[in-house]
Amino acid sequence: MLTKPQKALLLLAAVFFTLAGLFHFLRPALYLKIMPPYIPWPLAMVYISGAAEMAGGLGLLVPTLRRLAALGLVALLVAVFPANVYMATNPVQAGAASLPVAALWGRLLLQPVFIGWVLWCTKPARRTF
Repeated sequence: MLTKPQKALLLLAAVFFTLAGLFHFLRPALYLKIMPPYIPWPLAMVYISGAAEMAGGLGLLVPTLRRLAALGLVALLVAVFPANVYMATNPVQAGAASLPVAALWGRLLLQPVFIGWVLWCTKPARRTF
């Protein structure tokens, strides 16, 4: 059973990841810019990662899939980390030259926060007797 704060943050995570995934389909050019050049089939990868993000976000809402969805989102966050590194180290090529350098590097620090978020939200509270 989840606590009330877990339920609230779980719903927020579900909306966040589902919408973030949807944007891969609505604005693929934004994601193509941050794709490192060594990644094969960049457009396919944008769509695959977007679909995975949406599936993970929606999966958080299904109790029987919740923990699996969280683990899938963790794997996805690890998989897209190179794109965030590329964006921070190549802001001009990634179309992020107008963003503050601190924001580009700060985004890298958000990855572990997102990982902790989805894991915490899906961890059942301990029962006390």
